[in-house]
Formats: sequence, structure tokens, C-alpha cells
Amino acid sequence: MTTLADNTAARGALERAQAILLRPRETWPTIAGEDDSIARVYKSYLIYLAAIPAVAGFIGQSLVGVGAFGITVRVPIVQGLVGMVVGYALTLALMYGMALVASALAPKFQGQAHVPSAFKLLAYGATAGMVGGVFSLLPSLAMLGLVAALYSIYLMYQGAPVLMKVPHEKAMGYTAALVACAVVLGLVVGGASALFMPRAGVGLGGLAGSEGGNVSISVPGTQNKIDTAKVEAAARRMEQAQARGDTQEAGKAMGEALGAALGGQGGAPIAVETLKGLMPATLAGMPRTSADARTEGMAGMQFSSVTAQFSEGDRMIELRVLDIGAMPMLAMAAWSRGTVDRETADEAERVYQKDGVSYKEEYRKDGSQSSFAMLLPNGVLLDANGHVPMPDLKAALQGVPIGQLAALKR
Repeated sequence: MTTLADNTAARGALERAQAILLRPRETWPTIAGEDDSIARVYKSYLIYLAAIPAVAGFIGQSLVGVGAFGITVRVPIVQGLVGMVVGYALTLALMYGMALVASALAPKFQGQAHVPSAFKLLAYGATAGMVGGVFSLLPSLAMLGLVAALYSIYLMYQGAPVLMKVPHEKAMGYTAALVACAVVLGLVVGGASALFMPRAGVGLGGLAGSEGGNVSISVPGTQNKIDTAKVEAAARRMEQAQARGDTQEAGKAMGEALGAALGGQGGAPIAVETLKGLMPATLAGMPRTSADARTEGMAGMQFSSVTAQFSEGDRMIELRVLDIGAMPMLAMAAWSRGTVDRETADEAERVYQKDGVSYKEEYRKDGSQSSFAMLLPNGVLLDANGHVPMPDLKAALQGVPIGQLAALKR
């Protein structure tokens, strides 16, 4: 009986997925008229859809592998399985967290706060992105999953007026705010899955659902928050620009909304000339053979970086200095918040913290390749890798003025 019921539920999920993908205008009113049981949506739909990207990603990374120039790299089976399970579980959990945010944001766009409706909007709206996860079976096609995710944004745009009662003219801004917050939580899921650390998940706190109240998502162990007041303000500017037909300004406002959600501090990064001035002319007796200094923008934020190569004969070290202090949410989602101690017969990886500095070491035991990174308390990332043993790489970094890098201020 259980198998029959499961098969029926799976068929129902497939039919609903086809309906929302092919006939969204007709399907959203049907969804709005169904009961508001979040447990039902989990049990009859989301557990099946969320499994697609998780399983496909495991197969693509651990069984198929990523290949280039005749070399194929595969994630170890056990490591891939654990990552699949952690990612699947966090996706299910964070879907509810996003529903809390979506419900609280709705009144800001003249909609109605209702968590069950918000959950249905997100669960069914995410259908295209989750189905597109099947492209992860072949890592070379993974970018097509982004195209599918864009269609999910359209689905949520169509569903917001129906489920959250957001006026059509406000639906664009509301959807933009949801996307900005979803990107942040997606980074957290990816970071936690990569570390295989269930404790690296995100806790949701300080949620205020009343109209006019601000919503913030606090990340345990950090000072980072998603300030939806800033997200809302940028989204409203995007609405106004869209109404004027100013696509350039609308795109800029969307970037500001995403930047606010990512925790951007809004200040200028450390000057790239300053970082370049601290790059040594030689490293471990090898001359600097190339240097690339640049300041780039992303999602309403800017960051500066300097990359240099030092080489002589068969020896080569690449040194990179990057200011990610203006992107605290990105740093939080990366390796710097976890602890890893992994070792095989051929290689080793360690992530640890000491005196406020986060360290990451990766190296092959035959000494053919090593990588060493330091995330300093001021948000400056020092990353070195090369065709040298790990002890030699660490010794070479004695020639880098790490103390001066750590003392830099924005």
C-alpha cells in the first residue's frame, strides 16, 4: 500500500510540474484554491522536486566527473553522497525560511502576509530551476540550469499577484526582492554542502511579519544580516525605472537590491594600487613574471584584486590578494566558517582558524601541487598556489608583508 501511495504521489508531482511549467496562468489560481497545508506541499511535491538537482549533481560530480584537456576530476563517492544529502536537507529547510521572508515582504508591496501561500509560491515557483538541475548530470551542461532558473523567476512573478495578492504593477519589485534574498540563501546552501558541515546552516531570526516592519535574517556566529529594508528600497527604485522604460537604471537598481541582500557595506574597497604596492618583486628567489591588478563590480558592490606569478625553471607560484571585506555574506558562505581535516593516500586538505585568521591548506603528498589561503580579519584574502611542496609554499610566503595587509583599512 505504501509503494502504491508513493507512486501516486510521484505521478501527482509530475503532473503538477508539467502544469506549472506549461500553463502557469491557469495553474496558479488552482494552487491558490488548494488547502494551505505546508506539510502536504512538502510530502506531495517538494521532496520529489528537490531530489532532482541533488541526485543529478552527485552523479555528475562523483560518477561522470568534470573533464578538460583530457583530465577528468571526480568528487570521491562518499564525499559526494554526504554532500548530496546535506544539500537536499538544507534546500528543504531553507525553503520554509524563504517563505517566512516572502510573507513578511508582501505587505511592503501592498500584498498580504500569509506564510502558507508564500510557501506554495516558492515551492511551485522553483519548479523550473529544480527540474533544470537535471543538467548537472553532465557538468559541461550545468550552465543550462541557470536558464531554467530564469524561468522560475518568471513563474514567481506570475504567481505573486495570485497567491500573495501583490498588485501586478508591484509584482516585479516583489519578485526582485525575493530573488536577491534567495541568492544569499543559495550561497549558504552551497557553502554548507561543500563543507559537509550540518552546523554550518543558517538560522532564521528576528523575522517581523507586520506591515511596515523590517525583516532581517541573522547568521549565527556572524554579524551579517539580510536587511530587507535596503532590499525593498532598491526594488522600489527598480519598479520606478521599469515604469519609465529606463532599463539601464532598472538593472542598476536590481544590482543594488542584490548587493544589499549580500550584506554589501556600500564603501569603496581597498585601493588596488595599495594592494599592488605590497606585492613583492621576488618570492622564494623567483622573480615576478606577471602581475594583474583590477577593480571590478558585482551586484552593487566593488572589490579589488591583484594576481602575480613568480617563476623560474620548473618552479612556479601564483599569488593573489583579494579584498572581499565589502562582501561579508560571500565570505560567510565560503570555507572560512568551517573546519575540515581530510586526508587520503595522495592528498590532504585542512581548514582551521587561529587568532582570528582562517586558513585553508590543500596539497598533494608527492609535492607536485600545493595551495594555501588566509582570510585576514579585515576581509583581505591571501591565496597562493604552485608546483611546490607545502612546506616550501609556506616558507615562500614569509616574503609577503602579511602584517601590513592585515593592517589595511577601507
